[in-house]
Amino acid sequence: MRAQFRGYILGGFFFMLFAGASWAQVAAIEGDVKGEDGQPVKGAEILILRQDMKGTYKGAKTDKKGHYIYNGLPFPGTYTVSVSVNGQQRDEMKNVKTSMGDPANVSFDLKQAAEQGAQAGAAGTAAPEQERGLTKEQKEALAKQQKENEAAIAKNKSLNDSFNAGKDALTTKNYDAAIDAFQKGVEMDPKQVVIWANLADAYVGQAGTKTGADQQPSLDKAVEAYAKAIELKPDDAAYHNNYALTLAKAKKFDEAQAELNKAAQLDPAQAGRYYYNLGAVLVNSGQSAQAEVAFKKSIDANPGYADAQFQYATALSAKLATGADGKVVAPDGMKDALEKYLSLEPTGQYADAAKGMLQMIGATIQTNYQNPDAKKNPPPKKKPTN
Repeated sequence: MRAQFRGYILGGFFFMLFAGASWAQVAAIEGDVKGEDGQPVKGAEILILRQDMKGTYKGAKTDKKGHYIYNGLPFPGTYTVSVSVNGQQRDEMKNVKTSMGDPANVSFDLKQAAEQGAQAGAAGTAAPEQERGLTKEQKEALAKQQKENEAAIAKNKSLNDSFNAGKDALTTKNYDAAIDAFQKGVEMDPKQVVIWANLADAYVGQAGTKTGADQQPSLDKAVEAYAKAIELKPDDAAYHNNYALTLAKAKKFDEAQAELNKAAQLDPAQAGRYYYNLGAVLVNSGQSAQAEVAFKKSIDANPGYADAQFQYATALSAKLATGADGKVVAPDGMKDALEKYLSLEPTGQYADAAKGMLQMIGATIQTNYQNPDAKKNPPPKKKPTN
């Protein structure tokens, strides 16, 4: 008979690492510029301004074919792209959203832009020379529109100032000041999802400066802020992931599990990361059997995810048993997962622990582990935790 090892190794080998989803990602914008004669414009200057937070990107110019491209833009983001010729702005396009795939295409036809300028009075954007010939009613409509535009610009400036102040305070870990700044932002515009998300992060940071029951009010507010972000942008896997990690800190493990499953469904390419986080949540809530399933899903989604291989092996260690001869009998998959980890990370943070576990179950330990799948299944880049 086999005697089950109850808690034989589980408590000693779980090394959990929460990994959020706020990792750096970049995108690009490209396009073509045609002049009023229909020909490509060489040397047109492209200016890119980020709308959802402070950011200015310039230096791109069109080549002899009238083409330009600007790489390295923060993703996700919303931008205004403008084109200038001989120092004069000729056209712009607002609300340009980038993606992680092909560059966003923003092209300009200056002939078409000139024709539209003749109709700009009704939109409140007419230049002084365009106002000549307008009727009284058109001029009144123009004045009203210009006033509304000025109010909108002032509001946007206040909103950006508040957001940037909050980000600066977060950087210096002045969480109280960050909360005040972001709270002002959501009061000015409650539909700004990025401000709600940063408000949640500020509350999580504030909770980290407290202990015991004093943490709970801050965590509750963090949960509320992330719930609002999810309400505004329900299809964003990264928000679901960060919301889940916040719920876990608040010990709302069932809700956290549901959010991480949702993140994996929304973004299959990052499912390995989300299922890994789910395994961590389950371990911390004492659900070792479910954690094993989550880590298995993580390595199924990305076999090259070294840490997930190690955590799957430690989860399986709860099933260690002894045979009739008194030797340790490892469950199926444990040895393979440990060897896979060592092939991926031969000098990684868990390398010694993995070798110790292999020795305990009587497996042969290679003297030189190599990674044959490094190019085929590269592990995900290290990402900052929340």
